Amino acid sequence: MLQCRVCDSTNLSLAIDLKNQPLGNIFLTKEEVGQEPFYPLKVVYCHECETAQLDHTVKKETVYDDNTYLSGVTRSLDLHFEKIAHEVDKRFFKKQKLKSVLDIGSNDGTQLKHFQLMGYEVLGVEATRKIADIANGQGVRTIQAFFNLDVAKTLPLHFDVINAAGIFFHLEELHSAADAIKLLLKEEGVFVVQFLYMKSIMANQAFDQIYHEHLLYYTLKTINALLQRHGLSLFDAYHSPIHGGSIIGFISHTGKRAPTSRLLDLRAEEELSGCNKLAAYQELGKKMETLKQTDLAFLKQKKKEGKTIFGMGAPVKGNTLLNYFGIGENLLDCLVEKNPLRKGLYSPGMHLPIVLEDELKAPPDVYYVLAWNFKEEILKNNRALLDKGVEFYFPINPK
Repeated sequence: MLQCRVCDSTNLSLAIDLKNQPLGNIFLTKEEVGQEPFYPLKVVYCHECETAQLDHTVKKETVYDDNTYLSGVTRSLDLHFEKIAHEVDKRFFKKQKLKSVLDIGSNDGTQLKHFQLMGYEVLGVEATRKIADIANGQGVRTIQAFFNLDVAKTLPLHFDVINAAGIFFHLEELHSAADAIKLLLKEEGVFVVQFLYMKSIMANQAFDQIYHEHLLYYTLKTINALLQRHGLSLFDAYHSPIHGGSIIGFISHTGKRAPTSRLLDLRAEEELSGCNKLAAYQELGKKMETLKQTDLAFLKQKKKEGKTIFGMGAPVKGNTLLNYFGIGENLLDCLVEKNPLRKGLYSPGMHLPIVLEDELKAPPDVYYVLAWNFKEEILKNNRALLDKGVEFYFPINPK
């Protein structure tokens, strides 16, 4: 029987159904097109702790075996990571001479580089071999492993800072990883967690942020329900626009730090919003359908007008959207990417070819922007195309 990933309850209800979908971050060679497996993509709601989560787990070894996501590709994300590193150091550890940081799901080491420049001893744990190799090649010490309690017991250090940026909701071994953080965090240490905020997902109708890697969909209430099971407590948090709306949370050993007024205010706002109720998820499901019809009508009209349309970006969330909407080569010619690891590949499910941005012969008439969470950067970088009349259409417009 299905159990809640956080509290073990079996009192679960279907909240959102995105049907069967391929893994959004596993891009295909020409020979692999049409051979990719599909898996259920359904969000269920726990009536006990109110956590939203996927009802089906694709094994982590399958999800991360050929992951092609690189943190360092996007300038605005790099700047965000720099800001976080300086904020944490200035607030908690500025006067300390020897200091250390562990990054869980450290990817290519982009976050750790900023701590490294401030004199921290750094260590990353990254699941995908080729990405861990990239980080090590850039001088960021990285272990290739799936982070859990067994891995933690092999590490010689305890850490002043443990960071988890966009990974704490990915963890298949959730409770083992939480125990590992508890074990490795120094008595006065700070665990910094950055997670997509379900309240923002609902406000933005950003259903595409639901995909197989994202096993859980946190709010302030639900993440604290998890932390408290492991002797950890959220003591401060704020809302960041990164990825269309994220929470930057600061966590300590339970009883070590009092909750800030900022956190208490956010919790009160969250409670008033109703985002922790099943009805809020069901409402998002209805809005997804309206958005689907609006976007398909837009793309079909542009095609009728003889316009060329390219997808901008090939993020994993973009593949959730493309597959749910049924957008393939009938509506888009290709997906335009910066990430060199995706050169010459095809998108899962819809099989759109990936073309690198610097290899384009000519721009399209319309860009359908799948990497909408970097809207400001995209518009800034493409001012010349906008001036020439190229249209940039954002299916999701973050508030």
